[in-house]
Amino acid sequence: MEAQAQGLLETEPLQGTDEDAVASADFSSMLSEEEKEELKAELVQLEDEITTLRQVLSAKERHLVEIKQKLGMNLMNELKQNFSKSWHDMQTTTAYKKTHETLSHAGQKATAAFSNVGTAISKKFGDMRNSPTFKSFEERVETTVTSLKTKVGGTNPNGGSFEEVLSSTAHASAQSLAGGSRRTKEEELQC
Repeated sequence: MEAQAQGLLETEPLQGTDEDAVASADFSSMLSEEEKEELKAELVQLEDEITTLRQVLSAKERHLVEIKQKLGMNLMNELKQNFSKSWHDMQTTTAYKKTHETLSHAGQKATAAFSNVGTAISKKFGDMRNSPTFKSFEERVETTVTSLKTKVGGTNPNGGSFEEVLSSTAHASAQSLAGGSRRTKEEELQC
């Protein structure tokens, strides 16, 4: 008898094939008519209780929505609150703090590197401006500009400003109009 009891009380969990066998087994032949009727009655009672619980739950959910509407709470506000809470929770994690610290440190290093590059470029431009090649180029440009000013402005070594040239031209025109009849056609053609 002990061997039979041992077989009925196995301690190993059911395997997939065992579960399939239990699910497909027909136990109705092992039950008496009275037991079948009791189980059917219990089944009906459980289905009724489940239906009642679903109705109660639905009514409570509707009541919850009404209260939230009266309080001005809507889905968007709830999402914002949930997001804010989740964001706060995430920021307090060790992983976030370490990542933030690492990225902050990397940003500081990048800023320092860009600053150093800017300083190096400024120094190179300064060195280049003081180089003999640049000085020679600068002198050539100055000489060319001075030469052009002299040609435009006449004998004035400063070349004269645009206003001075305009003023002297206007003065010369005014003098020629004042002595108008004394000028010959030949003189006018020479101008």
